[in-house]
Amino acid sequence: MEAKISVVRFNGMGKIKVSKQRDLFDYQKRISDFNMDKYSFLVGKEIRSWLREFFFAGLTAILMVVFVVQPVKVEGTSMEPKLNPKDRIFVNKIVYRFSQISRGDIVVFWYPKNISKSFIKRVIGLPGETVEIRSGVVFVDGRELVESYIPSEYFDFKSFAPKVVSDGNYFVLGDHRNSSNDSRIWGLVPKQNIFGEAVFRYWPLSHLGLIGEGK
Repeated sequence: MEAKISVVRFNGMGKIKVSKQRDLFDYQKRISDFNMDKYSFLVGKEIRSWLREFFFAGLTAILMVVFVVQPVKVEGTSMEPKLNPKDRIFVNKIVYRFSQISRGDIVVFWYPKNISKSFIKRVIGLPGETVEIRSGVVFVDGRELVESYIPSEYFDFKSFAPKVVSDGNYFVLGDHRNSSNDSRIWGLVPKQNIFGEAVFRYWPLSHLGLIGEGK
């Protein structure tokens, strides 16, 4: 329904007097316009806030990849069942600037015989220690190393003569002992070859989580 108007005369001049019904319509329209402007402003502000958050999140991710972590795809079966072929993981590139390499760490390193290749293995022997394998059982300085992370089907019953780990080097093994190419075959890994520690698996999603859990 259209709003009504009435015309009155005042001092010989025509003047339009808006009825109460028209006043109410104009008031409601102004309120509606104000609310729409306010809504548009709030929506625009919210969008700008989200864009800003996405920008900083993206920037943080880029900086982390460049300076802190490196995404890596696992190739081969030598770290099964802990890591499977085609698993995607993050490697912490700076952790060993602030802490020592420890036994049980899963590390990514440049292959000593060909530094254009990278391997992933578990640290077993530290500098100054003597590593020996008797029918598949690992001994470090004469003490048996408990390795609950190796199922029986991945076990290797071969022996390995005592090996002293020289300063600045590490003795590494794959968890899949009967199919791993590791320190038993080609020797020790120099510390400078160690690229970083495998810390997080992001693919597949069914295995998403920290790698170090349950060492």
